[in-house]
Amino acid sequence: MGVTKAEAVASDGGKVVDDIEALADLRKEPAWKKFLSHIGPGFMVCLAYLDPGNMETDLQAGANHKYELLWVILIGLIFALIIQSLSANLGVVTGRHLAELCKTEYPVWVKTCLWLLAELAVIASDIPEVIGTGFAFNLLFHIPVWTGVLIAGSSTLLLLGLQRYGVRKLEVVVALLVFVMAGCFFVEMSIVKPPVNKVLQGLFIPRLSGPGATGDSIALLGALVMPHNLFLHSALVLSRNTPASAKGMKDACRFFLFESGIALFVALLVNIAIISVSGTVCNATNLSPEDAVKCSDLTLDSSSFLLRNVLGKSSATVYGVALLASGQSSTITGTYAGQYVMQGFLDIKMKQWLRNLMTRSIAIVPSLIVSIIGGSSGAGRLIVIASMILSFELPFALIPLLKFSSSSNKMGENKNSIYIVGFSWVLGFVIIGINIYFLSTKLVGWILHNALPTFANVLIGIVLFPLMLLYVVAVIYLTFRKDTVKFVSRRELQAGDDTEKAQVATCVADEDSKEPPV
Repeated sequence: MGVTKAEAVASDGGKVVDDIEALADLRKEPAWKKFLSHIGPGFMVCLAYLDPGNMETDLQAGANHKYELLWVILIGLIFALIIQSLSANLGVVTGRHLAELCKTEYPVWVKTCLWLLAELAVIASDIPEVIGTGFAFNLLFHIPVWTGVLIAGSSTLLLLGLQRYGVRKLEVVVALLVFVMAGCFFVEMSIVKPPVNKVLQGLFIPRLSGPGATGDSIALLGALVMPHNLFLHSALVLSRNTPASAKGMKDACRFFLFESGIALFVALLVNIAIISVSGTVCNATNLSPEDAVKCSDLTLDSSSFLLRNVLGKSSATVYGVALLASGQSSTITGTYAGQYVMQGFLDIKMKQWLRNLMTRSIAIVPSLIVSIIGGSSGAGRLIVIASMILSFELPFALIPLLKFSSSSNKMGENKNSIYIVGFSWVLGFVIIGINIYFLSTKLVGWILHNALPTFANVLIGIVLFPLMLLYVVAVIYLTFRKDTVKFVSRRELQAGDDTEKAQVATCVADEDSKEPPV
């Protein structure tokens, strides 16, 4: 890509511009065209808020509390938009994604632990998605869940093959799956016809009435912000050719914020539809005793049969298609996140298909084993375990993100204002606190109500207490450790290059101005 002498000396505010992308930026391309070029990463990321794990939590919240917890989803997705925008801004400004920054910033033993935890988070996030896809195949084609798990893995690899044709093609496929899922649940909602006034009240009037409302609201919030999503978003934005100028980066951050807002608004509507469908069906006056028992412990597997029994076969088919779109699209983004985690922390150079196969196999193996041995009920319990692991994992991705996005060493002149930094930290620790509470209550509840003998529970408590203490110490270390590595941002690199090239351009101009020898 050649640059003419005139382009070499073109300037914007006295700064030399030496590449065609920067010159195109100077030509004032319409804002709507720039925005369209930034659409994609937000829809990939929003799938973490529409995965089968979230669907199961939504179904339980609707069955137990009707529409009363819709406000939790609204607040949770507003929180998620703020956190995801921090992740996108970090990638745009630094030119590196979160895993790469962690690798450079932390000592070997810390970054090794963070890498292992990130890999575990990817696996844990992928388990509900793979199992949810297996349930969908079981519902639609009446095949065993373990067979559906195998099909889910192979079909995901085929879809990931679209990367050969560019990331934009894969983003289009994922966006289509999102809208298929949305369409299916809106069809379900039109069949059920929940009362609009009750839905709006649940959305805008906070209430925590009835037994278990606090626990269910915590589970809803805990299922929203996913650790692997923070790595993924900061990496996906790097696929766009963002100018290194201050204006170019500012525009990119704004466009990614708008795009994420649109995608998460779609996710909000889908979550509202799921809770409304579940709340209406499970609280109907003509509900049979058999269906009432199913509503008391609603899972992805049992909810499909419930909807089929109550609403008819066609509605159950629509639910199965929605579950299939949710699981399949979410497994794509989970595998994609695993690629960036491995590349960022380990800097491993391997062929893309091999990395996809490794990431996919790691997630499929536990799901396959449990679904073969434990069947549908065992697979359902594995989803609960996976959600607990993700709650445990969140601080080890969220705290580095908050540290880096509020650090002048990393963000330079693009560092967030003191108000955004303060609000982000408060928000981050609220989310972390909710997840720790969710995790601890689940563990304590399991210890108190399992069928193990007393001495076994005592031994488990003796083992868990030091681990919980170590967990708290690790969170404190990451929070208060001072950043030691200063990054040269893309803006500063551009400025340094411009100074050098300005000297070259001046020399060229001087040579051109000399009179030729006689």
